[in-house]
Amino acid sequence: MINVIGLGYIGLPTALMMASHGVEVVGTDYNKELVATLNAGKTTFKEKGLDELFAEALKSGIKFTTEYQVTDTYIVSVPTPYDKFSKKVDACYVVAAVKSVMEVCPKGATVVVESTVSPGTIDKYVRPVIEENGFKIGEDINLVHAPERIIPGNMVYELLHNNRTIGADSKEIGEKIKNLYASFCQGEIVVTDIRTAEMTKVVENTFRAVNIAFANELAKICRHDNMDVYEIIKICNMHPRVNILQPGPGVGGHCISVDPWFLVGDYPSLAKVIDESMKTNDGMPDFVLNRIYEIMKEKGLTDLSRVGFYGLTYKENVDDMRESPTLQMLESMERHLSGNLVKVYDPFIEKDEVPNQMHSLDEFLDAVDLVVLLVGHNEIRENMDKLKGKVVLDTRHICDLDGVYRL
Repeated sequence: MINVIGLGYIGLPTALMMASHGVEVVGTDYNKELVATLNAGKTTFKEKGLDELFAEALKSGIKFTTEYQVTDTYIVSVPTPYDKFSKKVDACYVVAAVKSVMEVCPKGATVVVESTVSPGTIDKYVRPVIEENGFKIGEDINLVHAPERIIPGNMVYELLHNNRTIGADSKEIGEKIKNLYASFCQGEIVVTDIRTAEMTKVVENTFRAVNIAFANELAKICRHDNMDVYEIIKICNMHPRVNILQPGPGVGGHCISVDPWFLVGDYPSLAKVIDESMKTNDGMPDFVLNRIYEIMKEKGLTDLSRVGFYGLTYKENVDDMRESPTLQMLESMERHLSGNLVKVYDPFIEKDEVPNQMHSLDEFLDAVDLVVLLVGHNEIRENMDKLKGKVVLDTRHICDLDGVYRL
């Protein structure tokens, strides 16, 4: 039996995928309401293919509880936030989960940490917890790091098809856990040491963050001299060895916006390019706000309550708001204006999460004169004609109406 610890955006799909492929799984989470929802036969967030996967896992006998199980394999998939001042990983949730595992696990058990951590975190924080509980690593307890590599909006597909990395102290244990993931993973699974596994996951997201920062910096340069950054990127990407990503209103989610800071926090004197790249990305929400004020001045608009932000999530067609650029913009407005007057709408966010949030596209558009497209949900892509007559700032390069403003 596998005990998956943490049933959030990563742990739940992992547990469901294993269960639907013949592995006996019990999912554990401290959140009683979340566990109750799962036991009532309902998923806890929206994700393409998740409900179908959930139904298959239920047929296969998956169970959900708040209790840690006595078994031989644990997968820890809890959040790893970072301290916004020191930029270092906060491993408190991982440490707490491993401590709880130590209270029930038998000798010979394997603890797999799926949570993304900075290089050296397992050596610094996880190993001591195991040893403090009287276990000898490699004899009494086996330790593995198997970082997740999936993205909201395409989790089910990527769980099946993405390559994976297994970091272990011994080749034998690494191969054992590789076989576990191979029960469903059709991608290549590489076995290496733990610190390399830690580093590779963080580096993957850092590479993307730096590329996005380059695109965002290009957008600022092109705005300064009134050039079309999208046309420039399109032409440059015709070169066979160039692949510039698209600029945007900022970077959100719990990977690209967070993981690179782990390297900055651990290597402040070395990670200079990464540091500046992250500052560039973090500065984009304020850049967009300045564009809004410029456009309002140009168009003679003075009422912020007639400005509408389309999109609350950090990317299209998901309900994940973590670190979203829209939230960052609203927080900035709150600090500088002592209140948020703008209207906000997102078809994937059904509950009120921010002031002046609306829940109908038509009502939202009727209430605003300036629409800021912050997320490229399918809904707005399919209803571009409804934006006619509005002033539009398109931060995602999805609108081809005449007169549209861009970054």
